[in-house]
Amino acid sequence: MSTSEGGQTVESVLERSDSSIASFEEQGNSLLRKIQNYLHSNPAAVPLIVLVISLICFGVLLGGKLFSAFTLTLILQQVAITGIIGAAQTLVILTAGIDLSVGAIMVLSSVVMGQFTFRYGFPPVLSIICGFMVGAICGYVNGLLVSKMKLPPFIVTLGSWQIILAINFIYSANETIRSQDIDAEAPILKFFANDIRAGGAVFTYGVISMVLLVVLLWYVLNHTAWGRHVYAVGDDPDAAELSGVRTSRVLLQVYTLAGIICAFGAWVLIGRVGAISPTSGAFANIESITAVVIGGISLFGGRGSILGMIFGALIVGLFSLGLRMLGTDPQYTYMMIGVLIILAVAVDQWIRKVAG
Repeated sequence: MSTSEGGQTVESVLERSDSSIASFEEQGNSLLRKIQNYLHSNPAAVPLIVLVISLICFGVLLGGKLFSAFTLTLILQQVAITGIIGAAQTLVILTAGIDLSVGAIMVLSSVVMGQFTFRYGFPPVLSIICGFMVGAICGYVNGLLVSKMKLPPFIVTLGSWQIILAINFIYSANETIRSQDIDAEAPILKFFANDIRAGGAVFTYGVISMVLLVVLLWYVLNHTAWGRHVYAVGDDPDAAELSGVRTSRVLLQVYTLAGIICAFGAWVLIGRVGAISPTSGAFANIESITAVVIGGISLFGGRGSILGMIFGALIVGLFSLGLRMLGTDPQYTYMMIGVLIILAVAVDQWIRKVAG
């Protein structure tokens, strides 16, 4: 039997070496598992980390120009609509669905608010209420088809997206209501364009309403029975049904509420754009899904935080403004956002596979 210099056998040295390697690998795996479990429990952590790193990188590249109060609040203004429509999309995706019609519902609601005021002479407040009713009806029909007829959400909302867009253009006759007309006859339609200024910072009422909406929905989703039911339906609808959750009713409520939120986004959109156009917010559905995915909300449902959606929207807004300030080709913005979407889905798959 061979012996090492310390009088130990080669076999015993090899055994201790193997044991050390195994111990090191176990510690590495344990650390990795802790990270994955943390990210699984805190899905908003990943987009928050990405947002902070992006702020630092753009801050260095732009020589500090990014960190002016005006520029930072400008990012908030740019993502106000995306954040509001993203809130509606978040509710749907948490139930393992998707709503491709959110942008179309928003635009139709804004057109109804304008047309009822200027074509039919309704009081502006009543026109706004009618716009909310239209949003609720559109969401209710989507929810009815998904919850009662058990049709796939993707197919249902793809179809309703096309139908609502067609109704929008036919009803409006592709007519734009100008900003000066709104200012003269119905300034309340542009209520969310008003702002509060503090130093160089500019906080529009639209931005403030977005923040309040997200905080309210965060509380509802995390501290009410209804919010727990939404997560349960997205995680495992059969188990939720067996535990007493009326999944069909929850789905109907979610899609209807999403429609109402889209109508609210329509009102904010009028203030943001300054006019009422049937072509405004054409990409709101894609932008909302982008914010949700980058925000760490699982497309498989049942996991994620609405705060992550806001972080995702801010990341998109930061990249759009930052790259523009750097003078780069706008196509690089789309490329970077595409990369972020793929990475976000990959991270979600990684967390779902290993953690839990």
